[in-house]
Amino acid sequence: MKFFRLDLLTLLISLFILNSCKNPDGIGLDVDNGNQLNGTLEVDSNILLNTVKEDSVAVSVLARTPLAWFNDPVLGLTESSIATDINLPGLVKYEIPDGTITIDSAVMLMKYTTNGFYGDSLNSVFKVNVYQLNEKPISSTSNVYYNSKTWNYDNSTVVGSKIFKARLHDTTRITDIVDGKADTITRVLPQIRVPMDVNFIRRLLFTSELRTESNTAFQNYAKGLYITLDKDASTGPGGIMGFSTPDTIKVHVRINNDGEIDTAIVPILITRRFAQIKHTHTAEIEALIADQNTPNNTAYVQGLGGLRVKVNFPDLSKFKNVIINRAELVITPQAITPFAPLPRLMMYKLDLAKQRTYIEDAIDARTGFSTLFGGFYNVPIKNEYRFLLTSFVQNLVAGKTKDYGTYIGAANETGISNGTPSIDLNATAYPFGRTVLAGKNSPLRVKLNIIYTDIK
Repeated sequence: MKFFRLDLLTLLISLFILNSCKNPDGIGLDVDNGNQLNGTLEVDSNILLNTVKEDSVAVSVLARTPLAWFNDPVLGLTESSIATDINLPGLVKYEIPDGTITIDSAVMLMKYTTNGFYGDSLNSVFKVNVYQLNEKPISSTSNVYYNSKTWNYDNSTVVGSKIFKARLHDTTRITDIVDGKADTITRVLPQIRVPMDVNFIRRLLFTSELRTESNTAFQNYAKGLYITLDKDASTGPGGIMGFSTPDTIKVHVRINNDGEIDTAIVPILITRRFAQIKHTHTAEIEALIADQNTPNNTAYVQGLGGLRVKVNFPDLSKFKNVIINRAELVITPQAITPFAPLPRLMMYKLDLAKQRTYIEDAIDARTGFSTLFGGFYNVPIKNEYRFLLTSFVQNLVAGKTKDYGTYIGAANETGISNGTPSIDLNATAYPFGRTVLAGKNSPLRVKLNIIYTDIK
């Protein structure tokens, strides 16, 4: 009886299943052709580019300050010098030791930053010179210096100098003084160690207690330092180097106080740096900048406040009564070895008052704000930059906004905020390189891929 009931239950279930499948053609619904939405891909390769000079860049608070002499074969010469403040040990009053003070050595330490070189490190030799400023940098963080400022310094006297090759990946071996023990050999992070004139250091630190009564009094006398590369004594194409702050001048002294000898290291502190950046472009680049009416066959984006590119989309006017499903700008930079493209680009537009403002997609929550906006080299496609411009293009074709000027410039590749890429519309002194963009006559020309739907 038990097996009979089980067989009967199985038979009933099978009948229900077979009955429900009598008309398999009724499963699913056909798409009504009248309701179907078809997306069309349009590749707009008529993108007009014009090379423009970048605005001045703020250099007051830089985590990576450039020191440069780089003769770029395409763009021309880039030079960058560094003005610094100078401070007493501990930024407070310094008591000059009693006795006879002998300065054994004084060395300025300049630490390279990560990825802090752009240029030709193999074939270039540099000479760095250090001078004393004739003006004191204003230490307040509210005071903004720009790269165009020309610093006043005493160019008649070199107070520090060194010939070197840029070696960002080689640690340096130094002799480290250990109190009460034998000196030890220590390896330190990659850096330039510039010997300083001991007579200059003596005059600053050990000849007048009035000068060391306070850090302000010391700064009023010492002013600061001006660090620059000697173009006449440097060889090769050169390069751009980045240095971090704070840095130090380590002064090694021996003190003889009535026959009792003591040794010490007195640190003169450098807490702020300011870059003085100058670009001398080639005649070809200057001609492109001067002619803004003719689109460029080749356009240029240059870091350190050098160059940006104005972008025009003349063919967007043909799109009428459409919904933009996706719009993406694709940039394939021209490869000019050994100089790599910029790691990140920024795209922005101007408002009615000709002020920089965000492109809609960069601040749209639906695209994850800046996360999907793009601009990074090799992300997501190798050897390309991509910008998501869906909302921007939709507003233009719908007449909701007007294009008062759209630009591509160099961006700070390290800008991260809350785990996502941050967007800074201002010209920046951080990226050291440049990117070469191809115009409409090149197979590598900039393209705008648009997927749209007609709504007529």
